[in-house]
Amino acid sequence: MKLFSAASVAGRKVLITGAARGIGAALARQLHAHGARVALLGLEPELLAEVAADCGDAPWRYCDVGDAEQVARVVQTLVGELGGLDVVVANAGIARQLPLLGGDTAVMEQTLAVNVLGVYYTLRAAGPHISHANGYALLVSSLAAAVNLPLVGAYSAAKAAVEVLGNTLRIEVKHTGAKVGVAYFAELDTDMTSRGFGTDAARAIIGRATVSGVAPLGPAIDAVEKAIARRSRQVVSPWWVAYVLPARPIAQRVIDLALRRGVPRALEIARQEAAPFTTDQPDRPRKMERPV
Repeated sequence: MKLFSAASVAGRKVLITGAARGIGAALARQLHAHGARVALLGLEPELLAEVAADCGDAPWRYCDVGDAEQVARVVQTLVGELGGLDVVVANAGIARQLPLLGGDTAVMEQTLAVNVLGVYYTLRAAGPHISHANGYALLVSSLAAAVNLPLVGAYSAAKAAVEVLGNTLRIEVKHTGAKVGVAYFAELDTDMTSRGFGTDAARAIIGRATVSGVAPLGPAIDAVEKAIARRSRQVVSPWWVAYVLPARPIAQRVIDLALRRGVPRALEIARQEAAPFTTDQPDRPRKMERPV
């Protein structure tokens, strides 16, 4: 078996979910530029095709990660086209504001379907292929898993679950030689941030576009590339996230105090505001809906 240099991604075979835009697209392009072979999946065929073309006509497929059978089929196909797999980046995710009391239950269900079950289905399908001495799985969680904001409960709950999945998988694949990392990002310069925080309700709470300020995407992609090369346990961006994570109780208390005044008005707005998901979603069965 080929042993890779700890300092390079060259030659690695990498599967990336949510690769049409944002983190996934930028990561695919950078990994390809540095010698990796990538395979892409996502929901937006035209954008995926553009990214694939920029990555040396990389293999790609439309895939709803909330559909277990579809994920299993697509991952198997892409792994076959790559000729194996060294890395899976479970990056696909969505967000939409949700008042926990009085909000639309479908928002919670769809968020969990993509951000939790989608990650699980991806790992279940790709896991056997990366269970070797060079194997690596990177799960994209969020600072929101550690510090929770009002109206972002569905997203935060999902990202906390992703963190748990990563920590659990790390133990379960250790004997195979594979390693597992979890990525924690603050508000990066992506469509998800601009769409997720660009609502009237969000502005009513924080009085501006974001909580911590939008960080550039480039350093986050550099950090992920380095993590893949080293098969790191944790990835953060911006750098200060590394200091917030171990201070979760203190950071949460600061947020509670800082944002409390705008919450009542924001809840009123959010219950009426027609905010979309950060990525348009296909129709899928309601996970919690009982048959009549």
